[in-house]
Amino acid sequence: MIRILLSSLALTFVATAATAQVGPPTSQRPCAENRALVVKDGAVVLDTGPSTYARFVNSAAKCLVDQFPEPAWVPSSNNPQCFIGYRCRDSSDEF
Repeated sequence: MIRILLSSLALTFVATAATAQVGPPTSQRPCAENRALVVKDGAVVLDTGPSTYARFVNSAAKCLVDQFPEPAWVPSSNNPQCFIGYRCRDSSDEF
């Protein structure tokens, strides 16, 4: 019984931590604030629209070995095409 309770508590904590990371969409923050999140954390998942999320990085060092950084732009409150950093793309991805 204690084991089930501890497991449930741990699962609740993980779910709460993941939920706490979700902020307002990029379109509701200024461009500089969106960019600062990526620069500060190095790699971050941001809400880019209704039910869409994307991972952005500040350098190729945050990508996997077989990936390369591709410049990324998102809508922000003051710029419809805000350069936010990079997205990691697989070398096999089609464009």
